[in-house]
Amino acid sequence: MSETTTQNPAMQLPTTARERLQGLRSAAHPTAVFTSDLSVNEFLLVRKAGFEPIGLCVGSSIYHVGIQYGSWTKNQELEVLSQAMYHARELAMSRMREEARGMGADGIVGVRLEIKHVEWDSDVLEFVAIGTGVVHNHDREGFRAHDGGPFTSDLSGQDFYTLLNSGYRPIELVMGSCVFHVAHRGMLKSLGQAGRNVELEQFTQAIYSARELAIERMQVEAQTAKAEGVIGTIIHEKSYRWESHVIEFFAIGTAVAPLHREIEAKDIPAPTLVLSVND
Repeated sequence: MSETTTQNPAMQLPTTARERLQGLRSAAHPTAVFTSDLSVNEFLLVRKAGFEPIGLCVGSSIYHVGIQYGSWTKNQELEVLSQAMYHARELAMSRMREEARGMGADGIVGVRLEIKHVEWDSDVLEFVAIGTGVVHNHDREGFRAHDGGPFTSDLSGQDFYTLLNSGYRPIELVMGSCVFHVAHRGMLKSLGQAGRNVELEQFTQAIYSARELAIERMQVEAQTAKAEGVIGTIIHEKSYRWESHVIEFFAIGTAVAPLHREIEAKDIPAPTLVLSVND
């Protein structure tokens, strides 16, 4: 979706980030420490899956969202806003991935994307991507993304372990965005529908169309990544201090592919019964 790409993410990493990466645990520095935002259970399961955490990967982009004009009475995508929201996330993700590449990681697990408002300007947002870089103990090349770089995934440590144990691997965190203006109803139509049970077809169609655009764009990214499918898809709906009738639909999930050419249902482990002891 983005028309602008990061030419050289490594050059955009601050000096402090490059220095931090050099101090992480690696084959060359076996006595150094690793950093991670994994929980205890996630840490243990990631290791059981054959991966070692190396360091926390962070990418950031502070982005000014441009001016968008639209019709008060028309359902339409606000393309300037859609492009801004997608490209800013893409910049944060590419810098996080570049940190993973700099530390020699094979992938990033537990990725989360955060959006924060800055205090000095209502049109400026900070986009942050955070995850834990990991390296495989044996087959390092077999887990890389389609472009040879580190894979990315927002799966939890538990889901990551289950996925690998079932014969699948994560490839890339894929996403799609659509900022949409939902047309206002005219006064006569509002009065005519007052007190009645009636579907607001104009609103239904707008929300439906915007959500479908976001999902379709995420699906296209998965196809580009040569994935078999997308799991753990979440659709976020939010307005970022825009007008009341403007909303963003953001779809995100982890694109996956089989570790081997063919995975049959009989090869997938049966689920294990777990009883919670919590009230």
